[in-house]
Amino acid sequence: MLAASLGSWAQTTAQAPADGKLAPVTVREKAEAPRGKDDLRTTTTNIGKGTQDLKDIPQSMSVVTEKLMDDRNIDTVKDALRQTAGVTFQAAEGGEEDIRLRGFSLATTGDIFLDGMRDPAFYDRDTFNLDRLELLRGSASMLFGRGSTGGAVNQVSKIPQLMDENEVVTTLGSHAYRRVTGDINKRTGENSAVRITGMVNKADNNGSGSSVDKKGLSGSYRFGIDTPDEFLAQLYWLDNHNGINYGLPWIKPRASDTTAANTILKGLKPTDYFGMASDYNDSSAKIATLAHTHRFSSDAEVRTIVRKGSFTRDQRASTIRFAANGLQPGGQAPALTNFGPDTVFSRGTQLKIQDMDVLQAQSDLSARFNALGFKHQLTTGIDFSREEKNVYAARAAAQGGVDLTKPNTRAGTPGDGASVNEGLRVLRDSNDFVNNAIGVYAQDLVQIAPQWKLLGGLRYDHMRGKYRANAIPNAAPGPVTTTNYEQSIGDWSKRVGVLYQYNDRTTFHFSYGTSFNTSGDTYSYNALSANTDPEQSRNIEFGGTWESADKRFFSRFAVFHSTKLNERNTDPDSAATRLLLSGKRHSAGIEIDASGRLTPKWEVYGSYQWMPIARVDDAAATVNTVGNRVGDRPGLSPRHSGTVWTTYQMTPQWRVGGGINFRSKQSPADVTAPAWEAPSFVTADLMTEYAFTPDMVLKANLINVTNKYYADSLYRGHYVPGAGRLLQVSLGVKF
Repeated sequence: MLAASLGSWAQTTAQAPADGKLAPVTVREKAEAPRGKDDLRTTTTNIGKGTQDLKDIPQSMSVVTEKLMDDRNIDTVKDALRQTAGVTFQAAEGGEEDIRLRGFSLATTGDIFLDGMRDPAFYDRDTFNLDRLELLRGSASMLFGRGSTGGAVNQVSKIPQLMDENEVVTTLGSHAYRRVTGDINKRTGENSAVRITGMVNKADNNGSGSSVDKKGLSGSYRFGIDTPDEFLAQLYWLDNHNGINYGLPWIKPRASDTTAANTILKGLKPTDYFGMASDYNDSSAKIATLAHTHRFSSDAEVRTIVRKGSFTRDQRASTIRFAANGLQPGGQAPALTNFGPDTVFSRGTQLKIQDMDVLQAQSDLSARFNALGFKHQLTTGIDFSREEKNVYAARAAAQGGVDLTKPNTRAGTPGDGASVNEGLRVLRDSNDFVNNAIGVYAQDLVQIAPQWKLLGGLRYDHMRGKYRANAIPNAAPGPVTTTNYEQSIGDWSKRVGVLYQYNDRTTFHFSYGTSFNTSGDTYSYNALSANTDPEQSRNIEFGGTWESADKRFFSRFAVFHSTKLNERNTDPDSAATRLLLSGKRHSAGIEIDASGRLTPKWEVYGSYQWMPIARVDDAAATVNTVGNRVGDRPGLSPRHSGTVWTTYQMTPQWRVGGGINFRSKQSPADVTAPAWEAPSFVTADLMTEYAFTPDMVLKANLINVTNKYYADSLYRGHYVPGAGRLLQVSLGVKF
């Protein structure tokens, strides 16, 4: 994508020291940009393959800055995503959040990136080492390869800066919330610096029924800053030993109602937890990154990155469902009319035990030049990745393991303390997946007239995935049966756009982009999916950006139409060898983002999406128990969603703020019509801050002020409530 000003490399002049010898002195044409952590507004992004101005991106996007995350005390990437309109969450079977945008999936394993490289493993991501979070909406396979139908999420890491600045923030809160973060940046030379960030976080409940126990550390060294050859080495480590609230079942208002009337449970609190005390969700991430930037001139550079990642996950969750009718009071099926403290829940078992190793490399060339009478901004590059995933299953007693029976519980006794010994489970190799992928792309932004630019990009990806499933008999002893599947795919992605820059503050754009999703995006195959070609999607968008004359306020809007052209469906022919690519769905709407200062004392951030159109156009020919039908509004596609946050500097010492998050009603994904809907909701947050000195600030946050009970993540069989009221007080000290 378009590269921003790269900064010139070092030049030398002569200076006569006392010994009479000439020594080189570095003179920079442009100093390194400040960190900018004290502003909700940003005008640049790294969502593509380089740094570029937001006004030069022909797609809608939102940026959650470090300032916004600090103001609202956001400590997870999922909470940061809640600050962007149109994002919804599926409470999937495996416990991971299947992120949806514009009604399309941003699978956790596919469309989340770390500094422009795919971050494929599932783990509870923290914000302690994030400079900002960037969300690009619409098709993005031209930039990133497979996936990216609804968009892409890019986490931007903190890196060393040429300054001495240190900060420690200590936070205490309700539910025994304790968190300490440190950010130490030290300039070590004329063009080098080191940065260390760290985090320790614990909480008994955290307002959501699940405990928190995590710690992280990142260290990075950067040298050659603003010189022809710049290097970065970074190590990142995150260790989670958290609890997990797997959710609660939907309920009918009356026993005689159909499932179309399903709704959330009434009379419960967001902190109510009905899983086992022995449930947990452990995960870890270890990431090593080496990067080198070579600047040929102020208008051309090559950036090369190599990354090795190792991830683990061990989730032991309880699926909460209603126990059999015979165990319920009066032997009646549960409904809101008879739901009460004596309603009985059963607790099933949901395990997700896996590890993943990733090796990635990419090299990108960004160049500005004149050719054939036009100004060009060219970006081209190549990337490679190898992903290896291993999944483990527990043996039943008949297979040489154990059967752990979980006791039922009642609605009136949340957190009853019941537990089983999870350490008794005997694990076996369940399946493994290896994927090798390579991509080559080129994109050119051509200025054809003083106010007009044309964008064109093309990418080719080749992937080869191998999947092996290991089955064992229901009764031991017996042989292991191994089934192998393999798929090789090559596909093209396109991106074209037109930019009309009315002046240096106002820009309009029109764009068209494509994306593709493979059967192996979930790191598994079966006999049908391994033979199925990728799904194809397209995104058409018209939008614009505007910046105030004083450069303090920035806004953008987009009108979009996104379509998945050939969604996978099961072939009704029992002799089928592959899935049908017969489905089609589309969505259309408007998105608006705004951030900055309305006055020197009044700062605002807002993100809003109105999506009046979301429709299944074609679906499977047969009637299934799961899946949308023609004419359905797909699940996780609310008509209205968004967030607003504002702060005001009342005095030099006092600053206050507040905001809301809202989402209109929506149904779970892939539910056969007539489907039910989770109610709409609005939550409110408040903040007050007192600065003893510019370097010592005390801040209090009240999150979900009214303790609103609502369904945050949705699935066919259950929903996960959002966190309840949280009070947190932070003391930040800079030195």
